Amino acid sequence: MTVKLAVLASGRGSNFKSIQEAINNGALDARVDLLITDKEQAAAREIARANGIEEVYIPYDKNDRVSFEKEAERLIKEKGCDLVILAGFMRLITPHLIDAFAGRMLNIHPSLLPSFKGLHAQRQALEYGVKFAGCTVHFVTQEMDAGPIIQQRCVPVLPDDDEESLCARILIEEHALYPEAIRMVTEELSLDV
Repeated sequence: MTVKLAVLASGRGSNFKSIQEAINNGALDARVDLLITDKEQAAAREIARANGIEEVYIPYDKNDRVSFEKEAERLIKEKGCDLVILAGFMRLITPHLIDAFAGRMLNIHPSLLPSFKGLHAQRQALEYGVKFAGCTVHFVTQEMDAGPIIQQRCVPVLPDDDEESLCARILIEEHALYPEAIRMVTEELSLDV
């Protein structure tokens, strides 16, 4: 049977779109059953609507993160989703949601972890002077950007790179990597769906 995904996104949804395109063209045997956003104007909502995917906006209160997560957990479990995919979800996840989907929640980060965790990873890479940067898909654990690595891709850092140009090249790799990593996880875990 097809693996069922729940996607959490905050913005433009470009990684969500790449996952959905991989599904649509048969490269990924999965189905996105639910998109949850914390931003009412998130462009990811339009991608969901265009693909007939249920999308839900849940207001986010940074002083009460668990309320958002409890509602997200309820919706994800109600849909019977097998994996939770963070695709540009720009919030720290609390242990509540991490524990609810332990070993079943994936994130993508624009660096070659364990280097350059957190925000502005590309800027950190440039400031450090690395010769290669990239992106990482990893399992979500309670320590930010520190879960077991699933897959990585790298790009060279060019002499004239700035944060914007490096971000753009890494994003191209993210779009190829995320569907590939999801496929790998579903195969390795032999999800009984």
